[in-house]
Amino acid sequence: MSELYMVATPIGNLEDITYRAVRILGEVDYIACEDTRETLKLLNHYGIKKPLLSCRAANEKQSAPGLVKMLREGKTMAYVSDAGTPGMSDPGKILVREARDAGIPVIPLPGASAFSALVSICGFPGKAVTFEGFLSPKKGKRKKRLQELLEREEAFVLYESPFRIVKLLEDLAELSPEANVLLGREITKKFEEICEDSAAGLFAEWEKRSTIKGEFAILVSRGAGKND
Repeated sequence: MSELYMVATPIGNLEDITYRAVRILGEVDYIACEDTRETLKLLNHYGIKKPLLSCRAANEKQSAPGLVKMLREGKTMAYVSDAGTPGMSDPGKILVREARDAGIPVIPLPGASAFSALVSICGFPGKAVTFEGFLSPKKGKRKKRLQELLEREEAFVLYESPFRIVKLLEDLAELSPEANVLLGREITKKFEEICEDSAAGLFAEWEKRSTIKGEFAILVSRGAGKND
């Protein structure tokens, strides 16, 4: 019987992949992926050779029916995003929905995630954490959503690009300058950087940086932090 595997892949360090994920990637008939070039780097590292099929955010709605058709014909398939767990601010949701609607088993292979990696080292109080991912690049919408998140009890996690991280920190500093913020840059990679401070403190630090590179995950909490 055909099966669709949603496979978590490393977010930087290629060693951060499960034995099961490597085995499944080597056994399936096809691997659908967000970016064939990025996936090829991972497969080459583990000596896996499989046909690759494109299914990225820009074409997932159009490509998903064709992939489901292959599954209904008895093929097995894995889906991977560029890094981390598919469906968490990455493509994959449309493909999963169509496969499930077609009665095809969808099997999760858990693993690396910037979200869980950051939460595991935060040490902030409370049990509830909201995963928000990327906010709107439009200032008005971004600040409105930030205000809504800050008014809630639980901590929340955001993703951001190097091009907008300072703008995001500026908005946080304006809306809640004393909020506790744990910032992770290039998590698991060679130049990994973890910073913790108030929203105002982090903004003051990062606005001075002339060059900013890498991907960011940010955990924000209005509860007690290291300075309390």
